[in-house]
Amino acid sequence: MIIHIPDDFDLEKIENSGQCFRWTRTDKDTWRVLSGGSCLYISSLGKGAYTFDCSEDEFTRRWKDYFDLDESYASIRARIDPASDPFLHAAAEHGRGIRILRQDPWETLVSFIISQNRNIPAIRRSVEKLCSLCGEKKTDSRGNEYSAFPSPSAIASLSPEDLAACRLGYRDKYVLQAAKDAASGSLDLEAMQSMPCADAVKELEKIYGVGNKVACCAALFGLHRLDAFPRDVWINRALKDKYPTGWPYEKYSPYNGVYQQYIFAYYRALKGI
Repeated sequence: MIIHIPDDFDLEKIENSGQCFRWTRTDKDTWRVLSGGSCLYISSLGKGAYTFDCSEDEFTRRWKDYFDLDESYASIRARIDPASDPFLHAAAEHGRGIRILRQDPWETLVSFIISQNRNIPAIRRSVEKLCSLCGEKKTDSRGNEYSAFPSPSAIASLSPEDLAACRLGYRDKYVLQAAKDAASGSLDLEAMQSMPCADAVKELEKIYGVGNKVACCAALFGLHRLDAFPRDVWINRALKDKYPTGWPYEKYSPYNGVYQQYIFAYYRALKGI
């Protein structure tokens, strides 16, 4: 089916934004998107038109929400005053097309636990190894097999030796404990979805091995708390360089996380990364 998206929407920029790890570019204009147990092929036709290889019902139930298509990112960008904050305005123009995906909270949490002190290719490899190891095997619309992201109980049943094969390093014990806690119900990500952003981040920080950066990433990309503001090395460098008196969090609430994505992409581009 063909969907016209008049708002900011750039598949390449979304894939490279560091928020998702199971996208694959299959050709110049087509991406294979894996999320949870679902698979979608989406192609750009130009001029805001895209093909989704799903039914209208599946698009409405699953993918419209996943791509956050009810939110106007053009309006979020328009809140920036180019005179008072020329850097953020330039970053938003550079990042135009990035959207915050509504990803599965469990998949997002585990992916960002795995992400600690690693580059994106390494994260992708470990996530795929984990999925191949214990995720449900499925077949996509083109007849290709893929593995769903594994459930907490599937990961919790693994031995430390099993997890070692996923090349998680010291993070394996964090992933295993999170899985055991989620499987037992002591970790309730669903309950966090109704919490204010700050409270959700505090709850996520209680998880073994989860610090503030991972908690903010899980809140932003998994719980869709758009005010969460993850600070990695690139964001810290940008803030030191461009906002020496501190990031104006209150000024840019409730979309601090969206602006963080623009800064992340733009500052890395400025430094040639």
